[in-house]
Amino acid sequence: MYAVCLRYARHALEAQDVLQDGWVRVFDKLHMFRGEGSLEGWIRRTMVHTAISNYRKKSFQQERFGLEHLPEEPVAATAIEGLGHAELLKLVDQLPEGYKMVFNLFAIEGYDHAEIAEMIGCGESTSRSQLAKARRFLQLRISERQVKIHEGETSDR
Repeated sequence: MYAVCLRYARHALEAQDVLQDGWVRVFDKLHMFRGEGSLEGWIRRTMVHTAISNYRKKSFQQERFGLEHLPEEPVAATAIEGLGHAELLKLVDQLPEGYKMVFNLFAIEGYDHAEIAEMIGCGESTSRSQLAKARRFLQLRISERQVKIHEGETSDR
């Protein structure tokens, strides 16, 4: 569950706080678990909702980083295949907070934009926009990585 919290936190200490708050919430609401589905899934959703509550308290949903100017260029599938799991998580962790929250909820947790909008208190269009900007940010970082790798190959020859 720590990995779930870490995806939504700005740093390890915040993730630990979210994890602790999440476990308190799990034990307080354990009587509400109806046995429909897995206990692990229920705990995971509780941790995600705890992380979102923490996010709301910090009021980061209004962040704007001016990434609208980023070019939206396709990234070769081989660029993504060349990324390891740890590298990909590191790139996602570099996302600005609002983008990271929406990206995690949509791409990793599987929520739709209506659910995300309700959870974090924004409009569906804001959720879509944040996801698009997160994708552009990641595309730019992956493209930069591709260029560095390509430059390294040509300088080795």
